[in-house]
Amino acid sequence: MIDDRELWACASKIAEMHGSGAWFYAVKRADDLLDAGDSEGNSVFLAIASRIEQLQTKSPPGKRH
Repeated sequence: MIDDRELWACASKIAEMHGSGAWFYAVKRADDLLDAGDSEGNSVFLAIASRIEQLQTKSPPGKRH
């Protein structure tokens, strides 16, 4: 798995490239990788999707109240 800083960089770049469709793009990519048998790639893109969601909602990481 790539480190947290790289995940945030990827999330930021995908958000920049895909705008409001970035989260959907990352989740679709995760699904495609899982279908191809790449469970590690799937995990990476799910982690990126989570960070995209945080970027787009501007919510800090951690538990929500």
